[in-house]
Amino acid sequence: MKEAVLFVPGMMCDARVFTPQIEHLSRDHTVHVASVTQGESIREMAANVIHQAPGRFALAGLSMGGIVAMEILRRVPERVTRIALISTSPLPETPEQASWREPQIIQAQTGRFEEALRGAMSPDNLAPGAGRARVLERLDEMAYDIGVATFIRQSRALQRRPDAQKTLRMTKAPALVMCGEHDKMTPVRRHSFMAELIPYAELVVLDDAGHIPTLETPEKVNLALRAWLDLPMMLR
Repeated sequence: MKEAVLFVPGMMCDARVFTPQIEHLSRDHTVHVASVTQGESIREMAANVIHQAPGRFALAGLSMGGIVAMEILRRVPERVTRIALISTSPLPETPEQASWREPQIIQAQTGRFEEALRGAMSPDNLAPGAGRARVLERLDEMAYDIGVATFIRQSRALQRRPDAQKTLRMTKAPALVMCGEHDKMTPVRRHSFMAELIPYAELVVLDDAGHIPTLETPEKVNLALRAWLDLPMMLR
């Protein structure tokens, strides 16, 4: 039986951010989607996911979900058969980045949730073109369903997120590092750096995607994930 796949969604996202991948991979893999709406820190979110996860799994995280995935890898490396990190970063937030989140938190607390969402996820982080509005609509749909309290909690967790560089250097699992060329939030150079940290990593840059390639260019993401899942597992 092929290994299970565990997707970890990004900030203010749920399984809908992986809909094309779930539909594609469910043909021959058991697919699970973690919830990261509970927990006051990245470490608590990771602990919650681990508690609900299958025994061993291929792990794929998007944006904040990639940060949670790296913490899962740190805690239970023996359970992670391979890892895919999409539109994310192993670095802790700088003081400037942490300060950037404060106005968004205040907006969310004072009834200006739409402003908070646009501050946290500018349209410029998506690839230009007709598909941008559709992806933004899906992101807003998820965010409003998830709610203000989780936005504030996740923002605080990201401000205090751990440094995952050592975890990536030590992993022996085959890794996929993927990003969109138009992503200004976690740019290509950040992913190149991340791929260099991991001993067995392949870097995939999608020229027509931004920060949410799973919805922007789903077919290309599906192909990359399929190739990653077909790689042989490393000996531990």
